[in-house]
Amino acid sequence: MWFSGPDRKIISVLFVLAVTQVIGWGTVSLPAIIGRQIAADLGMKIEVVFAGSSVLYVVMGLWAPVLAKAFTQFGARHVMMAGTVLAALGFVLLSVSTGPMLYFAAWVILGTAGSATLTTAAYIMLNEVAGRNAKSAIGALMLVTGLSSSIFWPTTALISQAVGWRGTCLVYAAMMVLVCLPFYVFGLPRRASAGEAVNPSQSKTEMMTGARKSTFALIVTAIALNAFVTFGFSAVLIELLQAEGLPTSQAIAFGSMLGVIQVCARGLDFFGGGRWDGITTGLVAGLGLPVAMLLLIVGNGAYWTIAGFILIYGLGSGALAVSRATIPLVFYDKAEFAKATSRIALPLNLISAASPPILISLLTQFGSHVLLGLAALCSCGALLILFFLSRRRPAVEADSVLDRRTAVQFHCRTASAAPAHHQDQDGGQFRGADGQQERDH
Repeated sequence: MWFSGPDRKIISVLFVLAVTQVIGWGTVSLPAIIGRQIAADLGMKIEVVFAGSSVLYVVMGLWAPVLAKAFTQFGARHVMMAGTVLAALGFVLLSVSTGPMLYFAAWVILGTAGSATLTTAAYIMLNEVAGRNAKSAIGALMLVTGLSSSIFWPTTALISQAVGWRGTCLVYAAMMVLVCLPFYVFGLPRRASAGEAVNPSQSKTEMMTGARKSTFALIVTAIALNAFVTFGFSAVLIELLQAEGLPTSQAIAFGSMLGVIQVCARGLDFFGGGRWDGITTGLVAGLGLPVAMLLLIVGNGAYWTIAGFILIYGLGSGALAVSRATIPLVFYDKAEFAKATSRIALPLNLISAASPPILISLLTQFGSHVLLGLAALCSCGALLILFFLSRRRPAVEADSVLDRRTAVQFHCRTASAAPAHHQDQDGGQFRGADGQQERDH
């Protein structure tokens, strides 16, 4: 049982977010299916049409730190409601586009809406409900949202055949208002008080600005280095396998295995429950990436090395996706999590937009070994930073000792059986059921 006791309330929130995140990511992926129709109708090159997706990621990243204050002040529910209305307007504008200006304006609006509703917003919502125990819920959500393209690519194809690409955009606009908005309004819990989430964060931040800033810089750097590799490889993998000597059909066959393996890796982390945190997941998964790169470098295109690369890289990159989302849970409480994840989203989205063209340029100009060498170097750098973060983890977690002590003292007062915790003679320490000692501040 992954959600038990008080955590059962997460399930309803998780269901709402699973449905809306699949819809959100599935609808904005429409250029993959109707991109050529849009290009032909608007007289634009297909590359320009697909640039709309890059605009989406860049705008999402730029808005993320701006929306951090809104998430903290108003809560994720209200921000996501507003973002859904804005997404509907973006799809309407996309449906009436007559040229590049309106087309990219629509993607700017959709990017703004995405920053308020997609991924980061969902993680903040789960953290509001579950706090540091949100890791399993985030892992479960990632399992479901990984299926968004599998669900919406054929859906988009069917709708576009019936009503054209403009009609498809209008259908998706209606879906935002008639499906996602009611889910957010009636399915997500109201936050009791905005002030409750803001004040503790402000006091803690004032006490430890120096340590927090350096820790945050390490988190951002580790996530950015890993994202540069994984986001880039998702775009250039087929070209990379072809550069290793595989014909197109075999490269697609090998590449199609990657998504399944990545979802399996996320599933393994999810079924692991609360046994490890985001840093531990990142350390174990991060070891696989440089090994996979080295295997492909020395394999000279052999089938077994390519299969080994897909397996090792797929497991590592799949688990790293969970790690990127849950590392902030190790260091930040409910109020701080919203601000931290919003600030992390800026470099993460910029990396997701920039890494594919950089890696494809390296591949075409210098060959696969240079690309793989750079990827291995970035992966090793991220692994080293995660190791440094793991050394800081006990010091940062000490900030939450007071909260845990309050829960322990409440348990001691209400337990009718033999107490699970006892206080030492000096009154300055008490030992929990797990044997861990914690000292009063």
